[in-house]
Amino acid sequence: MAYEAEITRASPGCFLFLIDQSGSMADRIADERGGKTKAQGVADAINDLLDDLVVKCIRPDGVRDYFDVGVIGYGEKVGPAFTGVLANRDLVPLSEVAKYRSGGMSREKTGPPVWFSPVAKGDTLMCAALKRAYDVLEDWARKHPNSYPPIVMNITDGDSKDGNPIEPAHRLTSLRTRDGNVLLFNCDISARKGKPILFPRDDKALPAYGPRLFLMSSILPAQFREVARNLGYDVVDDTRGFAFNAELTDLVKFLAVGKHPLIARVVASENEIRLMAYYIWEKENRPNGRDIEHWLKAEEIWERRHLP
Repeated sequence: MAYEAEITRASPGCFLFLIDQSGSMADRIADERGGKTKAQGVADAINDLLDDLVVKCIRPDGVRDYFDVGVIGYGEKVGPAFTGVLANRDLVPLSEVAKYRSGGMSREKTGPPVWFSPVAKGDTLMCAALKRAYDVLEDWARKHPNSYPPIVMNITDGDSKDGNPIEPAHRLTSLRTRDGNVLLFNCDISARKGKPILFPRDDKALPAYGPRLFLMSSILPAQFREVARNLGYDVVDDTRGFAFNAELTDLVKFLAVGKHPLIARVVASENEIRLMAYYIWEKENRPNGRDIEHWLKAEEIWERRHLP
């Protein structure tokens, strides 16, 4: 069954975020807490997610490269959207993300992390962003044929202004590793008043460009549906990874559904490795001060058993 590959340093996972940076992202989002522009709210959510990935991948010898991550912005221009040292890079190993949590050369961990800054200028060049994502992930999938398929999260506040995005979206999701096809999840955030529609099973209640975004979105694999149910959503087997008219709180939940199944696969392997390390420690008569050595030895054994 697809979407079951282990996530290791040899076969990492991949998150690629496509972020609408058009002029309308300067509008205030429909959120009861108010005050933030859509661009700032999205930037905060992405930075928080990246920080969570870093924390979840800290091991005794540092941050492990269990994931490659990238942010592509589309507005006045289309391209990599990391700031500072990481600028102009499509995908970055997580350990490098962890080094530069404020965008610059400093590695000081002061204040909230900032890898991605708000921008709001130009048109919604969604087709170009999807095509750029295809180029990036075609190369990544070729280099990581045994990995869990990449997760692409497209966050926008409007319709594509450079053509119909359905064809480039379907081309993107035709990419695959041996474990399955690329997953594309779409979240429409809005300054409009109205009820958010999260994880719909069809496009019947969707206005305007909503049906197009729905048709672009991948069906949620079982692990993702389980996370969505735990967050209180009513999902079925053919529910798609899609949200319409979302508020900031909805965006955070939407991102959680996209990230937690992959983090869980890292945690599952970590628990096995921890147990192996304990057995090694026991076998060597419980010596002090060799925790990292035992962990690395256990990890080497685990990878020999699980990797192709």
